[in-house]
Amino acid sequence: MYDVIISGAGPSGSKCAEYLAKKGFKVALIERDTTWRKPCGGGCSVRLFKYFPQLKKLELINKHTIAMYSADYTKFEYNYKDYDEYSFVMDRLEFDNVIRDIAIDAGAELFDKNMSFDFIYKNGQKIGVKTKSSSGVNEFYGKIIIVADGMSSKLALKSNIRRIWKVEDLGLAKCAILEGDNNLDINKVHFYFRPYMGYGWIFPISAKRFNVGVITYNKDNYIFNAITLFKKFLKAPNIQQFLFKSNYSEIWSGAFPEPACGVLEKSLYDNNLMIIGDAAGFVAPITGEGIHAGVVSGQIAAETAVSALERNDFSTKVLQEYKRHPNIKKIIRNFKLMKSFGNFFYEKNGLYLSNTFKIAELDPEFKKIVADVFLFNKMPPKDFIVKIKNYKT
Repeated sequence: MYDVIISGAGPSGSKCAEYLAKKGFKVALIERDTTWRKPCGGGCSVRLFKYFPQLKKLELINKHTIAMYSADYTKFEYNYKDYDEYSFVMDRLEFDNVIRDIAIDAGAELFDKNMSFDFIYKNGQKIGVKTKSSSGVNEFYGKIIIVADGMSSKLALKSNIRRIWKVEDLGLAKCAILEGDNNLDINKVHFYFRPYMGYGWIFPISAKRFNVGVITYNKDNYIFNAITLFKKFLKAPNIQQFLFKSNYSEIWSGAFPEPACGVLEKSLYDNNLMIIGDAAGFVAPITGEGIHAGVVSGQIAAETAVSALERNDFSTKVLQEYKRHPNIKKIIRNFKLMKSFGNFFYEKNGLYLSNTFKIAELDPEFKKIVADVFLFNKMPPKDFIVKIKNYKT
């Protein structure tokens, strides 16, 4: 019998497991495949150092400049080198292994090559998790179950507190890690927004290695194919200025969906159950960044679990503290704001985003506001949208 069963050893699950193990609780950390690389841009904020100080010891290359382009290629560039919140890019396979090892070192028990597919019930209550492995079906019993195995989680659906995703709730993406000579600035990340709901990106990882990809959102998922867009993106003249070679070594590639509608507030907890990370929608609607928010959800779920275990009460009355935590409420609020701004910026084939970047070039104060909105999820002044709508070239 475990105190806590965590299904999924990605960022949210690993953080959750680490915290609980350090508190002395018996934790089963179940993972389908530790050698699997999650399709992801790999962009991370140094806010993660608060949760994983061990990352400071790695030779990470700081990203302190962002370059964004609207659909008509109006450019917005901002250097935030003097900010405390710079960023870095890591291969997700390396990143996930580092933080998973931190959880294991803290005392969490890892069960690799186990796919969670259902709950174990007794008298109508969930008392454990069933997994499939090469040896057959395995059963894990625990007082609290935490679902952290991504947006395609079977447990999340079996929980009956989270619905199946609709296509328009998702971002559909294709990305790759490529290697070869290029003209990229290793300290700069690039975003290329499109006239439809979607964008492309290029994130340097090292001098010769970079992550590149495209994504579409909402109803445009029905219209565009991410794999086709990815091929076109690599051949576009604005991209060829950086990627001048006709062929690059492909280290890895993948296509993937991701949540794009914000946190599913009504799908976070039930009796002796919490859902965290991507499985609960902790992914930013505009940028698709979900590592930091997922880690925060894992930390808060772990704190909530500790409180429940100390009280020996695993009811919804106790576990609702997870959703009510100020940091979770802040993420929910910020993601709602980002979703509304994202919809606005894509209106009129991206005209308003183009206006935004043009005003920013003329007005340093406005430029700072735009950077705060995109980089740090800050609330802009009340006249922000009006100013963009009324802009005349």
